[in-house]
Order: sequence, then C-alpha cells, then structure tokens
Amino acid sequence: MKELFKEQPQAISSIASLIEKITPYELAREVLLPKFDIPEEYVDPLDAEDGGKRGENAYLRHITYEGAKVRYGEITPEITERIDFELDTIANSGYPGYFLIVEDFIREARTMGVSVGPGRGSAAGSVVAYCLTITNIDPIEYDLLFERFLNPDRVSMPDIDIDFDDEGRGRVIDYVVNKYGSNQVAQIITYGTMAGKSSIRDTARVLDLPLSDADRLAKLLPDMTKLNKIMHADRSKLSAKFRSQDIERIEQLQELAKGEDLTGTTLQMAQVLEGSVRNTGIHACGVIITPDDITQFVPVANSKDKESGLCATQFDNSVVESAGLLKMDFLGLKTLTLIKDTVKIVKARIGIELVPDEFPLDDEKTYELFQRGETVGIFQYESKGMQKYLKELKPSVFDDLIAMNALYRPGPMEYIPSFIARKHGHEEITYDLDDMEEYLNNTYGITVYQEQVMLLSQKLAGFSKGEADVLRKAMGKKKFDLIEELRPKFLNGGEKNGHPKEVLEKIYKDWEAFASYAFNKSHSTCYAYIAYQTAYLKAHYPAEYMAAVLSNNMNNIESVTFFMEECRRMGLTVLGPDVNESYYKFAVNKDNAIRFGVGAIKGVGKAAVEALVDERKENGLFNSVFDLVKRIDLRAFNKKALESIALAGGLDSFGDAHRAQYFQLDGDEVPFLEKIIKFGARFQENENAMQVSLFGGSDEVQIPEPVIPPCEEWGTMEQLKREKEVVGMYLSGHPLDDFKKEIGAFCTAHIGYFKDDLIHSVVNRELIVAGVVTNIEHRVSKNGLGWASFTVEDYNHSYDFRIFKEEYTKYRHFLVQDGFVYMRVFVKEGWVNRDTGQKGDPRLQFNEFKFLQDVMEHCAKKLTLKLPLERLQEKRIQDLKSTLQNHKGNHALNIVVYEPQDEIKLNFSSRKQKIEISTELLELLDQQEVAYKLN
Repeated sequence: MKELFKEQPQAISSIASLIEKITPYELAREVLLPKFDIPEEYVDPLDAEDGGKRGENAYLRHITYEGAKVRYGEITPEITERIDFELDTIANSGYPGYFLIVEDFIREARTMGVSVGPGRGSAAGSVVAYCLTITNIDPIEYDLLFERFLNPDRVSMPDIDIDFDDEGRGRVIDYVVNKYGSNQVAQIITYGTMAGKSSIRDTARVLDLPLSDADRLAKLLPDMTKLNKIMHADRSKLSAKFRSQDIERIEQLQELAKGEDLTGTTLQMAQVLEGSVRNTGIHACGVIITPDDITQFVPVANSKDKESGLCATQFDNSVVESAGLLKMDFLGLKTLTLIKDTVKIVKARIGIELVPDEFPLDDEKTYELFQRGETVGIFQYESKGMQKYLKELKPSVFDDLIAMNALYRPGPMEYIPSFIARKHGHEEITYDLDDMEEYLNNTYGITVYQEQVMLLSQKLAGFSKGEADVLRKAMGKKKFDLIEELRPKFLNGGEKNGHPKEVLEKIYKDWEAFASYAFNKSHSTCYAYIAYQTAYLKAHYPAEYMAAVLSNNMNNIESVTFFMEECRRMGLTVLGPDVNESYYKFAVNKDNAIRFGVGAIKGVGKAAVEALVDERKENGLFNSVFDLVKRIDLRAFNKKALESIALAGGLDSFGDAHRAQYFQLDGDEVPFLEKIIKFGARFQENENAMQVSLFGGSDEVQIPEPVIPPCEEWGTMEQLKREKEVVGMYLSGHPLDDFKKEIGAFCTAHIGYFKDDLIHSVVNRELIVAGVVTNIEHRVSKNGLGWASFTVEDYNHSYDFRIFKEEYTKYRHFLVQDGFVYMRVFVKEGWVNRDTGQKGDPRLQFNEFKFLQDVMEHCAKKLTLKLPLERLQEKRIQDLKSTLQNHKGNHALNIVVYEPQDEIKLNFSSRKQKIEISTELLELLDQQEVAYKLN
C-alpha cells in the first residue's frame, strides 16, 4: 500500500487517526418489545424496578385460562398440565408481551370482519395460542407440539406468522400503526440481487453486445440456475441435475465464456456481477414495531410503497431480527378471501349464515369430492399429480388430508404409493416396535411428520421435550455432528426402556434419511383445514364457490378461462355480464347460474359498478337501456363504461337492440350509444331543473327517446372479437366451437407447444395443430421475396408464426384474417453457427395447411363405433341403425362390441353400409351416448 501511495504518504499515515475516530457498534441485542398496556389490576410495581414481566405473565395466564374455558368447556388435568408447561416456557423466555400483542391485533381483526387463518407453521402447536384464538386448530387433538414452536431448553424469539384475507390485511396493519404510532412501525427493505440471466443482460447492455445476442445467451442458461454453479462443472455433475437439452446449452455457454470476443467477455463479467445487489424492494409481509421512535433503533428510508405511508428499514430481514427488533409477518392469503366471498354469496342468495370453522370434519360429500380428485380450485390440492393420488388414496378421514399435504412434495412423494397401499390393506402395516403404533397409526406405520420423530424420541428413548426438538432440528438441517452426538443418547435411552439396540439403530438410521424432508405437522394440519373448508364449499355450494374462485382471479384472464372450463365440467352455467344481475365480482343468480362480474370488463371502474348496483338495489331492475341512463349517475357511469358493457353483452337482456345497433353511426357519424348517453343527461338535467323550480309539476317537458337505428347483426366472429377486446376472452362462445370434433380427432398438439418452455421437448417431431388466425401481415423481404407473420390462437394459447420462401408461396392463400387453419408443422433442430459451433433455436417447417372446414372431409377415412355388450338393447340398436342410414356416404364403418369385465372384444367391419362422416353425425352419436373413434 505504501508503494502504491508513495507520492501521497499522508494517505497512509492518516489511517491511524481515522481508526481512532471510529466508535465500535454492537448490532445484536435483546429483543425490544413495544410496551403493551395491561389492565391495572395485573400491573406489578416490581416490574418497573427490575424490568420484569410479572404483570404481563399474570395477565397472559388469566386470558389464556378464560379462553380455555371457551375452547374446552371442561379443563382436564391434561389440559392444565399442557397450558402450565407452555406458560412457564413463555415466562422463562421473557416474551409474554409478544403473545399479548399478537392476541390484541388478531382480536381486533376479527372485530373488523377480517378473516384470520387457522394458523401456519409451528405456532399451531401452542395450546396457549389456541386458547387466545391466535390459532384455530386444537394442538392436543392432532398431537401438535409446543416445543416445535418454542424450545423450553433454548430461549429463542417466538415467530407467529398470521394469514389474513388479502383484502383485509391492510386494515390490520392500519390498526397496528394507529395503536403504536406511525413513528414506531416500519416496513422491511429487501435487496434484490443479480440472478444469472439478469447479470448476462445487464452486462451485455453496458458492453453494447447486440440485444439479440444477449437474449440468446440468457436463454441458454436454464431457469433458476446460477452461472457460477455451472461454468466449471463437468458433464457428469451436470447430468445429475439437468436434462440432456439443458446440458447441451450449458456446454455451449461454457465454450462461449472461454472466448476473448465480446460474447466471452460478457459472460466472464456476468459471472463476477452475479449475486451483486441490483435494487431494493419491500418485504411482502414483514412489519417491525419498536418501543419508541424507530430512528433510535434502525436507519430508515422512504418506502417504495407510497400508499402505506410507512418508512422502510435500511436493514433487511435477517439483520432486523439480529438487531433485536420485533418483526411481525402479516400475510395476505387469497384463499381466505375466497372463503369469505363464498359465504357472502350464500348469505345473499339463500339467507344461510355459514361459519367455516363450524363445518363438520366428517362430511361425506366433501370426502367424495376429494376421492374423485375434483380438486380444481381447492387450496393446496389442485395439481394434476395430487388429483391422481387422491383418486387412488380415496381419503375418508381428516388425517388422510393432513398426510397428503405433507407427503406431496419432493422427497416424501416416494412414500405415497406405500401410504395408499397400506390404507387399503394391499400392504401390511408394520411397526419396528409395538410402542411406535400410538404415534404412527394415523399414517399407517409411515413416519410423515417431524412431530412424530419428536414424540417417538421421547417415548422410546426418554428424550426431554427440548432434546427432542434439538434432534428434529439437527436432522432437518443435516447437522451431522449433532446427529452423531445424539445417537448414543437415543440408543442408550432406548435400551434402558427395554428396546433391542439393533432395532433402535435401524429406526435412527431411517430417521436420518427421512427427517431431512419430514414435514411440520402443525403447518400441514392448518393448511389441510383451510383446504377442507374450500372443498366443503365446493361440494355443497358449487355455484357460489366457483363464482368466488372466478372473482379472486379476475385480473388473470388465463385463470378465468381455466376456471370457467371447470364450471362447465361441473355442469354449471356461466353467463355473460348483465346490468340487471351482475355485480363488481362474479355472482350467482336466482337460477343458480354464475353471472360474469362487471369489474372484469375493461373500461368499467369500481365507481361505475357501485352506481349501477346502488341504483338497482334502491329502485329496482332496469327495463330498458333508456331507463338505465335516465336513472343512473352518469358522472360515475360514463360513456366508456356503457360502451364496454354493451360490447360484452351486458345490455343484451333488454331485447330493445342488438349489439351492432348500439354502435351504428347516423348521418353525423354519431354512434347510437352516444345519443343514448346524451338523452339520459338531458333527462336528468330536466329532472333536476323541475325539482328546483317553484312550479315543477305543471310544465314538465317530455324528452323523446332516440329511435333505434336499423342495421344487420354482427357475425359470430365479429361479436366474439369485440367481446375479447373488452374482457380479454371470448364470452358467448369460442370461434373454434364449431370445430371441436375435428380438433379432438385430428390434432396431436396445441399451440402452446411452440413456446420457449415446450418447443425443445418436441424437436424432430411433427405437430398437428389447429386454430384461428387472429392477425396476419404479408410482407416483402429486401430480396423481393414474400413472407408473412401471422398469429394463430386455439382455446388456451396463441403463437406468432413466420413463414418464408416456397412455403409462403405454397400456403399463403390459407393465411386470411379470422380464417380457421389446420397445420402440420415439423420442428427441426436449430442451425449450427459455423464460427462458434453454437446451435440456434429450433426451426419450423410447414408441411401442410388446410382450412379447418375441410378437415373432416379430407382426413376422416373410417368411423369405429364402440358398443359395450350390456347396452345392446333392441331400441338402442334401431336408433343407431336409423341414424347411420340417414347419413349414407363413402366412408368405411367399423363396429367393436366388447365386454370389459371378461375382456372380450369383437371387431366387425361393415361391407355394405357406408356412411358420410360429418359433424352432424358425430353430434347425434354423442346424444345417443355412443362412443366412437375417427381414423
């Protein structure tokens, strides 16, 4: 350093004086709880002298036992022992105030009508929390352990995470801010770091690497992968973690990073920058509360969340806790809002006041829903894999649901087949020791939960509650030194209790393997409880529940489309918006049909919907569009809102005019809808003038209603397109609905396969897809050759294709706006760059185009009817024969008669009877419930 700064020696000599001016600061300190005001009769004067917690402990004991009377009725010695154990542990830890603070704002949340979750994480193991209604699951009933939450042998800060409904969460935070003061409450800052892909893109931007090259490099890096983890890894290490196509991309990156060109430099610098702090944000749910002005404890900054009005700490989450600040997690759970909305809809429709916490946990209809795997929209249980296992398991008790919630995750999943087999008696339920049955019988002899390890270590080897939790932590966090340290204690303790050492060795070894991913039963029980409530609502109030599901996904059109499809599967009718039935959210009408929420329509704000609903409630239904504009507040319900509602079909029920008429222009190029708005405005002005006039009733002026202009109705495609413009999806149908048979019979894939995440999985395969052309641009290249960019959309996906040269010339006449196309597309490997050896993105080769209207005629060669033996009654055969005779043609007919139980199948080819395969014929077969296959 002296050599570096030899021209300025004072730079080195002044360092000593600088060091003398630095004041050491110890960040870590005891937790600082804000003062909680307890009733005067519990205040202990000695606490003021020595900082004790006698008063808080006494008050906590009082309200806990008062709550226990409500929760349990009769307080048994077992309950008393558990409560006293927990209260003593809380007193020893010095955190009674923490429980009082949490109890206070949760009680207030319920008073405000905010839904509170049953609990989450290990806090659900506390009987004290249950008695205080902080949690809503009885720990004693489900063998949940307090020491999993607060270890009696090791003092640590308790951590109670609370779920609120996501709409009410903000009101709870506002209560906390008002109670403790905005100068004592802050949000927690987060530091965003550069991930692999973003470090590549940021570095490329600075080094002026072309955007296309930067994008290509970033795509080579598999998602959620760090550059520094893969750049120097060999193929053997990579093959253990990545798929073959990902390994190829990683090896390309490795080669490129060795280069001395701009690409190589970019990758080398990106590795250096990866993990650097890039930006700041706000913790999703964390809030800190301090005993005094927050600036005395932590540096603060302006929060990015301007609406909250709170500042943010300059310490992130981990530092905040070590600095002794009280952190509370206020979590917003959409499922609680969903349950709350369903309860509201049921109350509004049929007047029943549902209380989710009172749903019986042995409801047959609810378990039948789980057994059928019909869990779309059910919290925690809606994935395809989970549905498959539920159908096999056929859960019949709540413990089955708790176990499936814990088992369905990486690691424990391998135990699911055995769990299912044991439940149904296909596999023997065994226990290494008979004494283990008490805690493993609910999971059919399989260790599923961390709590089971803790309970068994106490029962088998005499571990204390604290030691059992230490064992659980050691195994869960793979602290092998501590695991080995506890092994002799487990073996010796087990032998003292009369258990064979070799069996104890096996048990401990099994725990080592399993406990690293054994799940927290407290958390699994709480979330299984919420899931059960959602399933109960779906089973008993399907329309109301699905309306709430749709409402809670209004901002995600893909989700709305998905859940509307589930409604159709359930046999529920989903109707478009209607000004006489719709609300802001989705609702259920008197005919038990789900009515689309007006809030999901673009251009219709909350104020407009409130004006509509308030007027309808106060003065009854609207009988025409003119009645609507005469009565509604046009300052809130403006022209844009009325246009959007009309396009979405919200005025269709009046029957006065069809949608095209509302947008028909007159001679002055003024749309009819605008005339309607002006009519309503003039009428209301006149009404207001009459009200203030001294002679209002005598000279009332009649304003004539505008004449509805005649015009042709929009075609189906035009109407659907305009619906999609304002809703983001097709409402009254889908352009492809007329071609469902063709798509189902002759397509092998959907449009989504052409997207980045799937296309690499179908290289060297031909995909047969169909859809509607929603956008088309015919262009000419610099060489004078024609090419086109066109978008094809099917039921759930859309993709922008490009077609060039001979393929364009050959198939261009199929590329028309709103045309229905059937395509055979071969996915070829990408070009290899001669200089770098790098393979580009897969290429598309268009092998065939057809209009979807012609597919049935050209592709259908043979119809095979599948007839089960038990359904061959004479009337059915006569009906089928009549149908086939009415559709004579040139296509071959095959009939398969089968008996599934004895696995008998007979094939018959009709020599005389030929048929004409058409959509009409197939629909008739569907009506007659005749299964068929097209070849």
